[in-house]
Amino acid sequence: MATLIRGKLTNKLSNAATAVSNKSQAKVSGMFARMGFQAATDEEALGFASCDDLDYDHRQGMQMDVLTSEEMMMGGGGEGGEGSGDMMEGDSHYQRDGTGPPKSASKDGASPNELSEARPKITAWEAGWNVTNAIQGMFVLGLPYAILHGGYLGLFLIIFAAVVCCYTGKILIACLYEEDEDGQMVRVRDSYVDIANACCAPRFPTLGGHVVNVAQIIELVMTCILYVVVSGNLMYNSFPNMPISQKSWAIIATAALLPCAFLKNLKAVSKFSLLCTLAHFVINILVIAYCLSRARDWAWDKVKFYIDVKKFPISIGIIVFSYTSQIFLPSLEGNMQKPSEFHCMMNWTHIAACILKGLFALVAYLTWADETKEVITDNLPPGIRAVVNIFLVAKALLSYPLPFFAAVEVLEKSFFKDGGRTYFPDCYGGDGRLKSWGLSLRCGLVVFTLLMAIYVPHFALLMGLTGSLTGAGLCFLLPSLFHLKLLWRKLLWHQVFFDVAIFVIGGICSISGFIHSMEGLIEAFKYNIEE
Repeated sequence: MATLIRGKLTNKLSNAATAVSNKSQAKVSGMFARMGFQAATDEEALGFASCDDLDYDHRQGMQMDVLTSEEMMMGGGGEGGEGSGDMMEGDSHYQRDGTGPPKSASKDGASPNELSEARPKITAWEAGWNVTNAIQGMFVLGLPYAILHGGYLGLFLIIFAAVVCCYTGKILIACLYEEDEDGQMVRVRDSYVDIANACCAPRFPTLGGHVVNVAQIIELVMTCILYVVVSGNLMYNSFPNMPISQKSWAIIATAALLPCAFLKNLKAVSKFSLLCTLAHFVINILVIAYCLSRARDWAWDKVKFYIDVKKFPISIGIIVFSYTSQIFLPSLEGNMQKPSEFHCMMNWTHIAACILKGLFALVAYLTWADETKEVITDNLPPGIRAVVNIFLVAKALLSYPLPFFAAVEVLEKSFFKDGGRTYFPDCYGGDGRLKSWGLSLRCGLVVFTLLMAIYVPHFALLMGLTGSLTGAGLCFLLPSLFHLKLLWRKLLWHQVFFDVAIFVIGGICSISGFIHSMEGLIEAFKYNIEE
């Protein structure tokens, strides 16, 4: 009898030790999983899932006890129960999905769940239209200037950049997903910043987000500056006989943009986006039609297999900047009715962009050859130039609020919001009105874009600098780096090769383009070159 009892106790103790060992291994595996590394074995992954379920049930039980005690203290009051239920639901979401605490309510008082349910989803065609607006905008006007300094290599770069940006857009979206315990892909992140923070966790959990935010702010503000620069340039070249300089035209354009400081949302300007885009396509068609009318004089002998070593890196930045759309792709994919159609949408939008940009750049360069200017519409005859440029200025001014509002949102979220963890108080009062320092921030941003446009009125150099500095980083370097970090154990050898190659090539292009763009700006200041 004593032997039987001793055997049972031994079995129980060994089972308990095994359970404790498995639980410890599961927690270690879970810690590494939260650090961004995949579980080494399926057994560890299953152990972590089991441990997570136990921890989840334990936390649920604790919260139910708290809820019951509160109800007893408040006599079954409804408000206390609802508050605890919200806490429990938010905590369980954080525990099981690893996506952090629930987001705060909106300014209107609606909960995030209500907002997500009320927000209408978009089709693949509508998503493609948004991507097309981003990569087929006004900045294609600088592509013929890139062909001027790159020849056929510039055309190849237009195709290469389209392929790479399409690929990095797809792998960026792949970083939003992880496999659950059932092997299903689940969206656990919502934005570019979330991906960056996941890559830097747990040692620096917010460093990646800060880096991405800085890059986004620089790119958005530089886009606003480019809109002011191109407005002043177009108006000056449309009316060269008027006693108004390009800087004065930039000031006039900025005066029309001051109401942007009072924007609370984009409803007032979103209705003009479709009209602006259609007008831009019409302008492109007019330019191409004029170039085709001069097809007999095309200078095919000017397009050669050579590059201007000093200026071609600037052209790389111009081409890369014309394809930047990675900033808003996570939000766009999250709002699609069928996210599975995202890859197909990226394919046809970038194929179309590649064809249209290549044809536009080549036809325009063949027409004017070595006389090609930074903004190609400046090469048109005076009569056509004035009409086309006025439409382009209107489009630039109506496009300005979009990057401006996005930059303000990032600044306000980083420095003026987020539950007291920021450096300054909220820009909005309790009634939703904009406070004085919030208005000062917006007005200061408008004035800053004006000052930059006045003192650096060089469209191509600024575009190349921005493309080399932030465009290459957001489109080439960071997506490939994040893809390697988050999905390393699941990547095939050719995917690893592509990511490493894109990172290396993107880094070289970024550094060389930045250096030569800065040299061009220094030279322009040194010799007082206006355009």
